[in-house]
Formats: sequence, structure tokens, C-alpha cells
Amino acid sequence: MRQNKIDKLIYLFSKLPGVGARSAKRIVLHLLKQRDRVMLPIAEAMLDTAHAVQECSICNNLDESVLCAICADQKRNKKILCVVESVIDLWAIENAKFFSGTYYVLGNVLSAGSGNAPKSINIEKMLKTIEQAGVEEVIIATNATMEGQTTAFYITEKLKKINIKVTRFAHGIPIGGEFDYMDEVTISTAFNSRQFF
Repeated sequence: MRQNKIDKLIYLFSKLPGVGARSAKRIVLHLLKQRDRVMLPIAEAMLDTAHAVQECSICNNLDESVLCAICADQKRNKKILCVVESVIDLWAIENAKFFSGTYYVLGNVLSAGSGNAPKSINIEKMLKTIEQAGVEEVIIATNATMEGQTTAFYITEKLKKINIKVTRFAHGIPIGGEFDYMDEVTISTAFNSRQFF
């Protein structure tokens, strides 16, 4: 059976995180009813963003230039590096407005079940960044999931080879929790209660 344009759009929306088939149908119907006011501006913005946004060459954050705004900001404390799983975790910490250091986005976590090996988190690039920036403290801010904990342990073992302070978020983050679902107070409390490994 041939897929029409509406079905294709519903299918594509249903592939987004947290959007099922029913929600996708509602979204597409809303967009079609609001073509000029909503649908076309969204389509234009998506196309512009797809062409303009790229990964930062230092930290893997997303921005419109090779060097993201955080890495380019001379006021940031380059001696403290916060290691996060994904850009959405970086955004969550930035929204809490308590951290003034820099970041490294792993882009993945170690997971035998998903086939994510150490190469998938690009530790070598992170170690190079640490060396070039003269980082003195690495804060491991992976999520409190099994995969996040495994990844944190792996990074800690790698960092033992160099003389650097390694801390980890502590209180405030429940086991199994993810940064994107937490409020700013919880994230801030966890940051201020970080501990040595």
C-alpha cells in the first residue's frame, strides 16, 4: 500500500521520543489546520537548524559554529570540566545556572546490551581536551542509571592515569534518575554535594 504525505508525516512524528502514533496524528492534524501560522514556520526553522547546527570541535555540544558559545566564553572556568552523557544533560545543568566551568558531552554510555563499547564515548578526545585546557577537576555527571554508573567507573579508571581531581554528583539524584526530568534545586544540590571517587 502506498503511503501518502499525511501518513508519512505521522510516521515520522511517531519516531520522536515520547510521541506515539496517536499523539503523532494529533500533532499532524494541528499542523495542517494551522499551516501558515505554525506548520510552515516550523518547517522553515527545522530546515535552517538542520543546515546551521553542528557539533562543537572541543566538547561535542551543539551550536551554530565550530566552537560552541560555552567553549568560546572566556569567562568560563576552563580548569573544571563537567562530563555529561548528552547535550540535553548539558542543557539541564546550564538551566540551573550554578556551574561556570566547561563541559564534555560523551554522546553515549557504555552498555553491553546495546553494544556500546568504550570507542562509542570517545574518551581519547576527552583526555586530549583535559590536557590542552589544563583541567584540574573533572566532574562526572552521568545519569544515575546502571549504564551511567558503568560509564562513570570506566572514566574514573582512565583518569587515574593522570594526576587530576575527579568528583561525581552525589545527593539529590535518585538511582535510575535522569537529569532532564529533575528540577534545578535537585541538580544544584547534587552538584554542591559531589564527592571524590
